[in-house]
Amino acid sequence: MDLIKMWGEMGWVAQGIGVILIIMSMISFGVAIERIYTFSQARKQSKLYAPQVAKHLKEGRLKDAIAISSSKSYRYSHLAKVVLAGLQEYQFQKDSGGNLGREDMVDTVRRAIQRASALTANDLKKGISSLATIGSTAPFVGLLGTVVGIITAFQGISSQGSAGLAAVSAGISEALVETALGLVVAIPAVWFYNYLTGRIEYFNVEMDNSSSELVDYFIKQTA
Repeated sequence: MDLIKMWGEMGWVAQGIGVILIIMSMISFGVAIERIYTFSQARKQSKLYAPQVAKHLKEGRLKDAIAISSSKSYRYSHLAKVVLAGLQEYQFQKDSGGNLGREDMVDTVRRAIQRASALTANDLKKGISSLATIGSTAPFVGLLGTVVGIITAFQGISSQGSAGLAAVSAGISEALVETALGLVVAIPAVWFYNYLTGRIEYFNVEMDNSSSELVDYFIKQTA
């Protein structure tokens, strides 16, 4: 099967649709590769970060815990971002010498952690919606190319006055190529979307657990 020859025989409309599908595929793989790398680094760095910050907090070294949380070595860690927000807010309340009561201080820290969790979750989702869009629309873009190919086939019949193979082969070829290309683009995009969405849900659970543990720590500290 000579793909270059088939491409050259396709009409400009079919070629334009093919280019759109190729661009969609490039975007899909680009987003997937970037997110997989980011998630891999987040998991790796969080595994290293968690025991270190827990050790500092257990020993009461709050400033050391803040320093390690803000370290560039853990810039991909979703846990570090959430814990850092809570630690900084708690440290700020202590240093400012405010008149907040125990419950108010804990609520203030909890809100800071919730804001950081929401922002981090949003960062983790960056680009994921494009995979959903590509996965759901690529088959329809391919279907549009299929319709164009069928129209080309009927035009061949009209121009040659017969329904022989020579008259319809170009249009049928266009239709099948566009259909296949649409599926080739959509299937990996859906796979990537489902896989990455599962990873995000796992990270959200980790952030929720860390947030709860940190709030419990501050409740004990203010008791």
